[in-house]
Amino acid sequence: MTTRVAVLVGSLRADSLNRKLAETLRANAPEGAELVLVDGLDRLPFYNEDIDTDDAPQAALDLRAAVASADRVLAVTPEYNGTMPAVLNNALDWLSRPYGAGAIVGKPFGVVGVTPTPYGGQWAHADAARSAGIAGAVVVEDVTVSQSALEVDVLTDEAVQARLRSAVQTLVDHEVAAA
Repeated sequence: MTTRVAVLVGSLRADSLNRKLAETLRANAPEGAELVLVDGLDRLPFYNEDIDTDDAPQAALDLRAAVASADRVLAVTPEYNGTMPAVLNNALDWLSRPYGAGAIVGKPFGVVGVTPTPYGGQWAHADAARSAGIAGAVVVEDVTVSQSALEVDVLTDEAVQARLRSAVQTLVDHEVAAA
């Protein structure tokens, strides 16, 4: 059985380091796992309950379907001004609805990423984990990996890559509690 991991990239820039990192993780997915990058976060309108109806925007429906069909969720994100990027926060808002029954409810969730700061994105990662947990995801604490890109090439540094692969393996191996 293949474990499907929906990957939410917190940067919209096509050449972003975190997008490259997500692609590297996908290419090196653990045996029995499939990492699927969820596209279209740039097309999501800001969450507004007035438009979250039976005719919700297609981008929101696509996001919810991608996460609902996954077994796990992994955010790969930088840090903007000491917190998670608005695009990731907005995606989590859409995934949290309807409250208590959103597409992310009960899904094991982890967050990794890199930033060109000394702190490696730790605040953004803590915010993303907290938000996902409030939305109903099962935050797998051992998957939260923050890495500074100041002193190493995170895409080629073997120690960094090993930590990230280990984090993904931990997310994939996480036992889901029976409902």
